[in-house]
Amino acid sequence: MDFALIMFVLLLVTGSVWLLDRFVLQSKRIASAKEPWWVEYSKSFFPVILVVFMLRSFLVEPFKIPSGSMIPTLQVGDFILVNKFTYGIRLPIISKKLVEINSPSRGDVMVFHYPENPSLDYIKRVVGLPGDQIAYRNKKVFVNDVLQEQQPDGDYNYVETALNFVHTERYRENLTGHVHSMLVNPEVPSIHLGAVAEFPHRENCAYSEKEVRCIVPAGHYFMLGDNRDNSRDSRYWGFVPDNMIVGKAFMIWMNFSDLKRIGLSID
Repeated sequence: MDFALIMFVLLLVTGSVWLLDRFVLQSKRIASAKEPWWVEYSKSFFPVILVVFMLRSFLVEPFKIPSGSMIPTLQVGDFILVNKFTYGIRLPIISKKLVEINSPSRGDVMVFHYPENPSLDYIKRVVGLPGDQIAYRNKKVFVNDVLQEQQPDGDYNYVETALNFVHTERYRENLTGHVHSMLVNPEVPSIHLGAVAEFPHRENCAYSEKEVRCIVPAGHYFMLGDNRDNSRDSRYWGFVPDNMIVGKAFMIWMNFSDLKRIGLSID
């Protein structure tokens, strides 16, 4: 079950008990009588749950990185903070936008509800904005037919779970002014056609063995992982609609395996 929904249910339950006691039960209770345990617990937890719920819903929410799809920017085990109001103020649970503030920019690292399973949260980098024509060909990104520059930055090796050693090449990629690190594995094809799913607006995309080319629909975004050949992203499941956006990742607040990563900003 979604954590925000659990928090909301607990908030309703404890808040209802507090109101019931405040306006009904308290007046009927003998002054010297002790509060029932369920009233005492609800009154104690209600303000705490309220504060946590408001903070997580409208300001900042923590997430843990479970996979290597965003290496080298984010490592498995990073605990990150996500700004919930950068892209507008939304109602919790249903993600209905109440106040428009900013729209996602190309290069942002964004958390969103996974379109194939909205109960899961994914994190990828924004590459395509509404109306953009995005092509991914020979491990390179083209935005509206303009090649996004990649500068070689040495090799990058890491170990996956099950002790699988992975060799990749690191590049500094410039997404129309936003420079960040990304990885490619020269031994892996640019696209695995067999892994491409059916998705809304699938007709906006054309696939071949060497290229995927998509026109991003209005109100949607095209996402890629920084670990390009170890990322299931918009190449495979399509576009992220605006109503599935959670927020912008901005800081690593903990990594128990590498304490030096604490406090690093996310570019």
